Amino acid sequence: MDTGNAVTIKNLTKRYDGFVLDHISFEIPWGSIVGFIGENGAGKSTTIKAMLGLIPVNEGEIDLAGHSVCVPGGDDKWRGQVGVVFDECNFPAELKVKDIGTSMRYVFREWEQKVFEDYLCRFQIPLNKKIKELSRGMKMKLAIAVALSHHSRILILDEATSGLDPIVRNEILDIFQEFVEDGQHAVFLSSHITSDIEKIADYIILIHKGRLLLHENKDELIYGYGIVRGTKEQIERVPKELIKGKWENSFETSVLVKDKGRFERDGLEALMSSAKEPKPVLDKAGIEDILMYMVKTEV
Repeated sequence: MDTGNAVTIKNLTKRYDGFVLDHISFEIPWGSIVGFIGENGAGKSTTIKAMLGLIPVNEGEIDLAGHSVCVPGGDDKWRGQVGVVFDECNFPAELKVKDIGTSMRYVFREWEQKVFEDYLCRFQIPLNKKIKELSRGMKMKLAIAVALSHHSRILILDEATSGLDPIVRNEILDIFQEFVEDGQHAVFLSSHITSDIEKIADYIILIHKGRLLLHENKDELIYGYGIVRGTKEQIERVPKELIKGKWENSFETSVLVKDKGRFERDGLEALMSSAKEPKPVLDKAGIEDILMYMVKTEV
């Protein structure tokens, strides 16, 4: 497999009763942050569990940092290079924060106690509190501190910023950006907080009902996609090849289009049929808009 990327996934398939993760393929380049979005039940957690070798897969190949995850009996050298944060903190409830480092020393070959202590200080996590006494936000910060303290090169995060206030979330996002600055690290961030992903991601992957709907450069999405709003008759005049999603109610019809610049250059006059109709409108499309329009169209 191609080892030029932090992560390479080809035709990943996992079948459950009532759900199929259907031949998922994508790459995560070194030096990048990839945002992984989709509604609940879309397949995000299944994808992450497969990437980490936590569940067997039916088909496909997974390569992390040049090591194959799916080969039975293969090496597990990739594990030390991957920092993982799930949406729940799984440290023993009775353990004190100051004792976490002692435990992790036996888990990770390249544990860096000084780095861990620096993050505890930076996150203002109280050393003498037991895990069960920490708030959800503190628990998530502790898990992130651990993930960053064992020479990990790839961070895989499932709702890692959930439960954090906006100020702390921004601090965490800054750390993720620092992490990839040297071009030798990568972040895979699954989150329902699309504003976080819109702020820091280089690429966006959208999954829906086990299928990949979108895998594109974030800036191209933000600057290239738009929402055209108008009457049903006006929207019917939008070229079909530009439409990526549609929303309709009794008052308005709107479509997500993939070439906003075409409408900005040529104007919306071609959609107007008479002076009596309200003028159609072209709006910016954010990541949440793109998610909502594409998922609603696919339902």
